[in-house]
Amino acid sequence: MSASRTIATSFARLSATTSRRMPACAAVRVVAIPQSSSYLPSRPAATTSGWRISAAPTTTTTTTTTMRTFTTTRVQRHGHVHTPKAGEELYVTFVDKEGEEHKLAVAEGDNLLDIAQAHDLEMEGACGGSCACSTCHVIVADEGLYDKMPEPEDDENDMLDLAFGLTETSRLGCQVVMTKDLDGLVVKLPTMTRNLQASDFQ
Repeated sequence: MSASRTIATSFARLSATTSRRMPACAAVRVVAIPQSSSYLPSRPAATTSGWRISAAPTTTTTTTTTMRTFTTTRVQRHGHVHTPKAGEELYVTFVDKEGEEHKLAVAEGDNLLDIAQAHDLEMEGACGGSCACSTCHVIVADEGLYDKMPEPEDDENDMLDLAFGLTETSRLGCQVVMTKDLDGLVVKLPTMTRNLQASDFQ
């Protein structure tokens, strides 16, 4: 007789003997364990009434899940622009990174950063238009109109030094306010911007 059949017969006898000693509502589950089963324990088995009872070992598996987080930076919107009155329009043309021209009618007193963002042009302005970064860098196409602008202050010059593709006619869009003298202004947007702010050097 094989070992597995011997074990099954032994459990059957144990079940018959135990059932006479237990209440009717109790039950004993008998499981035949093959001789080659990997669940046979290596430790000594307990005995009850002369019969050997083997308990299968318990295996616990722990799963670790790694969560990734993503951070996005949204383009900030600053202030608002005014609707020019009829007959008082000023015109400014933005040349984007692809070379496409966007000619806009604007009001006197609005700056180039607010104008560009109000018309969904790609100009970031990461510092909120406070002259503390170089992400609103523009290049003035006409040197004559560049000379009509007020001289940049030290804060603007410091930020322009951090700008990508700096030229002799570079300005920060947040510091260029439209006036009648600048009517017909054309500015180019650089192919790249560098998001370095004044706070990075404090």
